[in-house]
Amino acid sequence: MVEQLGFGRRLFLGVNYAVLAALALLCLLPLIHVLAISFSSSQAATAGLVKLWPVEFTVSSYEFVLAKPAFTQSIGVSLQRVLLGVLVNMLLTVLIAYPLAKEAKKFPYRTAYVWFFVITMLFHGGLIPLYMTVKYTGIMNTLWALVLPNAVPVFNVVLLLNFFRGLPKELEEAAFMDGAGHWTTLWRVMVPLSAPALATITLFATVGHWNAWFDGLIFMNSPDNYPLQSYLQTVVINRDLSLVSSSDLKALAEVSDRTAKAAQIFLGALPILLVYPFLQRFFMKGIVLGSVKE
Repeated sequence: MVEQLGFGRRLFLGVNYAVLAALALLCLLPLIHVLAISFSSSQAATAGLVKLWPVEFTVSSYEFVLAKPAFTQSIGVSLQRVLLGVLVNMLLTVLIAYPLAKEAKKFPYRTAYVWFFVITMLFHGGLIPLYMTVKYTGIMNTLWALVLPNAVPVFNVVLLLNFFRGLPKELEEAAFMDGAGHWTTLWRVMVPLSAPALATITLFATVGHWNAWFDGLIFMNSPDNYPLQSYLQTVVINRDLSLVSSSDLKALAEVSDRTAKAAQIFLGALPILLVYPFLQRFFMKGIVLGSVKE
């Protein structure tokens, strides 16, 4: 196949591959650099001696974080948040996207409902109204405070409804002719055919819940209920010593800001790095087919 290509085409492919390889390398080198810093001594990191390989190899930064019971507890909170949050996000996204994907003659008020959701992407009530809503609904300092305020990701709804619109209408009509209702058609026809889009929005929801830290600081009154990112932000970045016991002060003194932040990056990103390869093959297809269509 390659031999049949003209010289210009081969040159284009060669340059294209070279440019993409260079861009991939540019994205990879900073990650390698940060990983090397996380395994280097605080003195070497502070002096700027670390490049792409650890200097004076040590795991002090990881030992400080991983040895604390509060860290494992925060991991448990984050895992609960991701499992519950992604489940709620996916369920509501599918249930909202399905009717909004219908034609206007089948769902006359579709456009009004679409704008009702889209307007929330453009305007936000602000932090104080959000805090008051969470407080007076009685979910403060609970896992629901981290899940319900972001229960409906509108961008994911738009992505999925456009994917639904791109599916052949004949499949839905055939299901109705066989006696299926909307509920059966949704879960036994539409959802199985939407695996690429569902994998994509699942990835978005997982990354969003796992990386969120600000809402944990606001809605959780006790550090015992902090998710992982909120805990790391408080202990490692802000260095809040009220959350550090006296036995940890010596270990904290051996951890520099650079090594601690590097350790935080990889501890926080590791689960996503493990999940992403399994969803990556669906990602491009889902994001393209679910893009805005007429």
